Amino acid sequence: MLLEFFGGLFTRSLALMSDSAHMLSDAASLLLSLAAFWFAARPASSSKTYGFYRFEILAALFNAAALFVIAGFICWEAYGRFLNPPRIAGGSMMAIAAIGLAANLLSAWALTRQGDTRHNLNVRSAYLHVLGDALGSVGAILAGLIMLAFGWYYADPLISVIVALLILKSAWGVLCQAVHILMEGSPPTIDCRKVENTLKEIHGVLDVHDLHVWTITSGMDSLSCHLLIDDDGDSQEILQQAIRRIETVFRIQHTTIQIEKSRLKHAELKV
Repeated sequence: MLLEFFGGLFTRSLALMSDSAHMLSDAASLLLSLAAFWFAARPASSSKTYGFYRFEILAALFNAAALFVIAGFICWEAYGRFLNPPRIAGGSMMAIAAIGLAANLLSAWALTRQGDTRHNLNVRSAYLHVLGDALGSVGAILAGLIMLAFGWYYADPLISVIVALLILKSAWGVLCQAVHILMEGSPPTIDCRKVENTLKEIHGVLDVHDLHVWTITSGMDSLSCHLLIDDDGDSQEILQQAIRRIETVFRIQHTTIQIEKSRLKHAELKV
């Protein structure tokens, strides 16, 4: 990070300085992700009955927001350079960017080997920070090559904007997923209609209502519902079948199921 920052000042390269700023956010984001895992490991309390698992999602949301800010800063700086492109030392710029690329690829490799970058939103947001930074280094190398070969100094801000757009694309995916979880949206891998039909297939179940499926944190889903059963049905047997089917078919272990018969009356549910 320091090498790219001072190298960017020396070579007057926006691509290097924007990559350095992105690396600074990477360090903060990785630290935040690490803190999120520490918080998530804390036990539940009387005031936090679900524990601190959601802190991972909040960390992912913050990281995504930080990527938006960084991309906006890069685009703003690039605008000024499009109007008045400075002369840039392309050779030195390429050498410094190559070192930055090696550092980022090593970080990305460590995350993919030691973490779940596909299913854990917190790790994925940290991984995208590092990957976006690696793209910044590639862009800086490409810009330096173009300037050395053709003397076209618009390449520096142009490559910076392209990298910023790639960062925004990645950040948007993480942001949408984090907001969806915080809004108690159903997991994308689970079809609530299929869940309802699976429960209705149990002998003795007449109706399924007040069905909710949501994500507590990455890889941890939860379900609650009401089952209306026959008045002469074995409630404990039906409940056991429902729990078993939800766990087997949908991989959901945290279930809360209320068994009801025709004599039970409750107020109309709002959600």
